[in-house]
Amino acid sequence: MSEQLTIAGRTFRSRLMIGTGKYRTFSEMIRCHAASGAEVVTVAVRRVNLTDRSKESMLDHIDRSRYFILPNTAGCYNVDDAVRTALLGREVGLSNWVKLEVIGDEQTLYPDVVGLVEATRILVREGFVVLPYTNDDLITAKRLVDAGAAAVMPLAAPIGSGLGIQNFTSLRIIREQITAVPLIVDAGVGTASDACQAMELGFEGVLLNTAVALADDSEKMAAAMGHAVEAGRLAFLSGRMQRKLYASASSPLQGVIR
Repeated sequence: MSEQLTIAGRTFRSRLMIGTGKYRTFSEMIRCHAASGAEVVTVAVRRVNLTDRSKESMLDHIDRSRYFILPNTAGCYNVDDAVRTALLGREVGLSNWVKLEVIGDEQTLYPDVVGLVEATRILVREGFVVLPYTNDDLITAKRLVDAGAAAVMPLAAPIGSGLGIQNFTSLRIIREQITAVPLIVDAGVGTASDACQAMELGFEGVLLNTAVALADDSEKMAAAMGHAVEAGRLAFLSGRMQRKLYASASSPLQGVIR
């Protein structure tokens, strides 16, 4: 696809972003990343060995000449922890980009939206390109944009649930009213049709992890996700036909010789 995704002035050919958690082996992760066609790989700063170079690290298995590393603050439950984790990632050379997570509930992993907006403001002032993971709420999305977020990443369903899009209405409203920055569906995607639906709603990208990592054949699912994101984007841009209650012949009878 010639059309590209641009966030904070950086352009990506693929609109699929992929994670690094829950894979059975590092070799499986490497194959899935390649099969997906993704260019952005997100890595949890708190789960990576950043200091002891003598020990194996997840980063040893990611070709940084091929993939853009997007550090994330997974596992952070307050503003201070999230900001500190983002700063640590930048200090050790990961990136000044961050997928920002401030979790508010341990069971659902729903975001603490008040803390999320505050952390976004702080990190933007610190020179970060901030992509916050948030709930499917328009008001929160607007506040994140006002706080300086470079993109907003509303959930489709709880993290790791695989439930697919649970509230199409909320996501459609966010899509219609937030136009200043890209919107990326993050969390809850379970299979390729979920990713395609997100793109058909007009979202600029999809970030996922568990759907690929826990599939019976992860490599095939990764490839399916890449195709689904591209197909969904093309379908959105093409403009679907109008829905009708009754049948309409695909071969009209006008002009037919009887």
